[in-house]
Amino acid sequence: MKENSTKLSLLMRSIEEPLMKPELPEIKVGDTIQLGLMVTEGSKNREQLCEGVVLSRKKRKSLNTSLTLRCSFQGVGVERVFFLNSPRVTFIKVIRRAKVRRAKLYYLRDLLGKAGRLKQIFD
Repeated sequence: MKENSTKLSLLMRSIEEPLMKPELPEIKVGDTIQLGLMVTEGSKNREQLCEGVVLSRKKRKSLNTSLTLRCSFQGVGVERVFFLNSPRVTFIKVIRRAKVRRAKLYYLRDLLGKAGRLKQIFD
């Protein structure tokens, strides 16, 4: 039974490896990132920028690693889940790092203005 599970994991790893992006930066919860997303409108493609705070991150090192990004759009807070290895994600750039003591920052949903700021880390 154990041999079958190791064979299966090796098979899955060999399938996922060519699809993963090798140039991803180190992203942690609390980071403010800028993300480029390819959007299709009709027959045209354009790149849409999304900038916000990472609320949560799925820790697995596989193809379906995702993060939840909270950004403000026209004064309204919007949360989106992005798969990091998706072909629609063109680039990810870390703008600012913050000191956080939680694994998930869902409490930021209820805070507005200055109360929603995080303590910045200067590298």
